[in-house]
Amino acid sequence: MPSLLRPVNLFLLLSYLLLSSLPFFAWLQGKPVDQPARILAMEFVAWLAVWAVFKRPAWFHWLLLPAFLALPTEIYLRTFFGQGISTHHLGIIAETSPRESLEFLGQKVWLMLAVMVGVIVWWWATLRAARSTRDLDWSDHSRWLTIALLLAGTGVGAYGYEYGVESSSASASAAVAHTASSSAGSASTKGSVAASGFGEGEGDSDPDDAESASPSVASAVQASASGPVASASWPKLPAWAGMPLDTKAFGDTWPFGLIARGIDFWQERQYLADLSDKSKRFKFGAYQASQDSTPQVVVMVIGESSRYDRWSLNGYERDTNPLLKKESNLVSFPDMITAVSATRLSVPVLVSRKPATQSLQAGFSEKSFLTAFKEAGFKTYWLSNQISFGQFDTPVSVFAKEADVLQFMNLGGFTNNSNLDKILLDPLKNAIADPAPKKLIVLHTLGSHWNYSHRYPQEFDQWKPSLFGIDNPVYTNLKIKPQLNNSYDNSILYTDWFLAQVIDTLKTSGQLSAMLYSSDHGQTLYDGSCNLAFHGHNTQYEFHIPALMWYSDLYKSTYPDKIAQLQRHTRSRLSTENMFHTLLDMADIRYGTERLEWSFLSREFKPHKRYVDSYGWTDYDHAIIRGDCREVIDKGMPLAQGK
Repeated sequence: MPSLLRPVNLFLLLSYLLLSSLPFFAWLQGKPVDQPARILAMEFVAWLAVWAVFKRPAWFHWLLLPAFLALPTEIYLRTFFGQGISTHHLGIIAETSPRESLEFLGQKVWLMLAVMVGVIVWWWATLRAARSTRDLDWSDHSRWLTIALLLAGTGVGAYGYEYGVESSSASASAAVAHTASSSAGSASTKGSVAASGFGEGEGDSDPDDAESASPSVASAVQASASGPVASASWPKLPAWAGMPLDTKAFGDTWPFGLIARGIDFWQERQYLADLSDKSKRFKFGAYQASQDSTPQVVVMVIGESSRYDRWSLNGYERDTNPLLKKESNLVSFPDMITAVSATRLSVPVLVSRKPATQSLQAGFSEKSFLTAFKEAGFKTYWLSNQISFGQFDTPVSVFAKEADVLQFMNLGGFTNNSNLDKILLDPLKNAIADPAPKKLIVLHTLGSHWNYSHRYPQEFDQWKPSLFGIDNPVYTNLKIKPQLNNSYDNSILYTDWFLAQVIDTLKTSGQLSAMLYSSDHGQTLYDGSCNLAFHGHNTQYEFHIPALMWYSDLYKSTYPDKIAQLQRHTRSRLSTENMFHTLLDMADIRYGTERLEWSFLSREFKPHKRYVDSYGWTDYDHAIIRGDCREVIDKGMPLAQGK
């Protein structure tokens, strides 16, 4: 023990202790830490394993270099966004060029460099300390006993993963059954919370989208929870022998949890590559019919969690659209629906020709409108305030990666603090200023995603009482229904401001320009006596979405027939399936397999059957709307949802 008190040993041990204390950083901010005892136990076992295998710190200290280098970023994210480095953040690092990093950091780059130099010096000092001492070598017989116990535990854990654990099967079945009952539209508060995914979402995933998994996804969840069954001849592991390993909790540990996050990132990259391979050789053969040298900008704004009836443009009594209502060249569509109320499932339908009735299936063999615009000579941008990688986000980012310029600006998450959508305006201005004569710019906003009060700054906190300033409101408590609804309306007010800024930017450019906006899905908000909230249910509030188009005076004079058809079809039955075809038609882009009857800017437009994910594929226009929850129920027999 006296040897451990030598300054060099104390310096090394305290440095390791400081690294390991990072998961408990939230306590310094007065916030709770999820599963602190489990995190502490796993950190202890991880250190024990590394020390036992390598024997002395000098032989494993190099493994800690990534954790040292990532430390400033981890502290920054935990301080300002309430979460550490995630798969998404690793994706941003992988996708961001040095030039973009310098633009983002600005003058802060010198502070970042100074901090990084300090961290490297600290790591080097600890390396020298590790090399200079032999007091911390693990040389007695207990080392081999520890290694044997660790190997035994690993073997038991591997057996449990391969053949299952007795208790996990029942838990998984119960979880899947509960998810199924929630998706069926349970009217209980407990059901609504489970269906909305709150308390279940982790890390960089979108918790609100978990509820919309198809039956095949639910089966996969059940299978993964039980572990693959290789042979019926081998029994499951008894419940008492199950290893208390929690992969999420291990990912939250430091420094070794960074390895788990890296593995998760690599798996997401592989999954993304697999999805991309499906459509790698696909081409539209697109070209622009009007070969005009006039500079042209087309903007597609993808909204988030916005519902139709909370926009004053659409008759809401609160003036949530004070700026948009002043725009003369703006048309709002009163009858636009989305087929499914989950971002990861609805956005692919919006940006590609993926049929609504295939939205529950993973992947798609075609590319998005980004590729069609590229073929027609447009420079393409995807500017996003959403997440790049994660269980619920990769199906969207696979399309985003088709863009010439790809930027993800969200440094936080979904349910906690993050950048406001304003973060997209400067990149938008830079894109418009690009010398390329023709440009398509996609803005993927965070819109009205929960927590609603985190989606707008204080000056937009107009309707009160609200949830502004409350980090973790108890969303299951119906007593906060007024605050929840006021915060939601405030987020719509901010969306109005954001869209007005986009339009003003296009006006200022003086170019031939047009903008389409569509939300991905809506929200249920404890309406009337309805005890459902958020999304993932079968309600009209979630299927009926706001959508609009704005066009410049130059666009109107260039394409008068398209504007005439727009006015003619404004009140037609539309869905997000129309957006792909309309956006290409908006830029007068043609291709061999085009379907102009799906573009509401075309003379050939014809309304089509609109299906929504409600107890099967329900014909929205042949359905009854039931109760205060406004559940969409097919009058006949819904189409079966194939796996």
